[in-house]
Amino acid sequence: MTDVQALVLAPPQPAPAAARGGKLSAYFGTPGNTLISVASIAAIVFIAKLAFGWLVVDAVFSGDGAVCKAASGACWPFVAQKLRYMLFGFYPYDEQWRPMLALLLLFGACLFSMMPRFWSRKLLLAWIVVILPALYILMAGGVFGLTPVPTTSWGGLPLSFTLSFVGLTLALPLGIVLALARASNLPAIRVLAVGFIEIVRGVPLISILFMATVMLPLFMPEGTTIDKLLRAQVAIILFASAYIAEIVRGGLQDVPAGQYEAGKSLGLHYWQIMRKIVLPQALKKVIPPMVGLFIGFFQDTTLVTIVGLVDFLDTVRSAIRDPEWQGIAVLEGYLVAAAVYFTFSALMGAYSRFLEVHFRTTHA
Repeated sequence: MTDVQALVLAPPQPAPAAARGGKLSAYFGTPGNTLISVASIAAIVFIAKLAFGWLVVDAVFSGDGAVCKAASGACWPFVAQKLRYMLFGFYPYDEQWRPMLALLLLFGACLFSMMPRFWSRKLLLAWIVVILPALYILMAGGVFGLTPVPTTSWGGLPLSFTLSFVGLTLALPLGIVLALARASNLPAIRVLAVGFIEIVRGVPLISILFMATVMLPLFMPEGTTIDKLLRAQVAIILFASAYIAEIVRGGLQDVPAGQYEAGKSLGLHYWQIMRKIVLPQALKKVIPPMVGLFIGFFQDTTLVTIVGLVDFLDTVRSAIRDPEWQGIAVLEGYLVAAAVYFTFSALMGAYSRFLEVHFRTTHA
């Protein structure tokens, strides 16, 4: 009997103890695992008990600052009173239905666009022609009987989403172009792309925002002004495009050279090879780092406070500094901010994993 026949005819070996015990053995299979699991469970129960006591049992659900100061739990009247300001900032109170409607329209359009079966040129055209203009009209007004609201009055969550969503949406194609330029065989184009990417990535975002807000007007003709929000938006687009370019370049380098040669053998020119063969593969490979970058930039919009824009985190800080609530509801305010940022960051992470499964980018 050969070795191969002996291997085939051999009786099946018993499964390891960990496999027989299922997932439970991963937590209690050994004394060490058992000790760690028991200690972790005890810590979770202890922290959950403290959190529940502070959030619910000892919390204050009605009253004013004096009542909250005397209590030992969370001060939810602060959140109820300041929620609209935290969400919309200095946007006129009677017109705050407009940013709320704009947010709902944005979330609905994004949810629809996240479904792969709806991806088409018509969807892209709908964003350019219908959705984005509708969002701007709702926020800015001035037409259809809507009261004009200057961008200096925009704030809170709509401003954070405007800066991050519009900035990253426009930075993505620019970053792809920069990545292709850096990988180009033309020296002049490659040097320009490398120079731009390295210079932008070599300085922090806050310096780019500062230059766009303070330095740019010095180079403009006298009497010419550029909207502060537009300056910050352009700065975020340029900054994000440099990082996106490096991520996409990594994806391009991971595409085998045979893919380029196969495209050339089919008689395709450069842009056809990139659009039909190379870029689809490269972009699929870089979904996780790309989404990680998007999450980071969504959180980095808080830096726009340096240029006088009031984003969501800054409205939370302003609400905490209200004399009526100062020193009383600090943790509650930051807890609301953390919950909002965590929710949207977690949703982006979940969508990233969905795309990985949809495009089959893993070996699972």
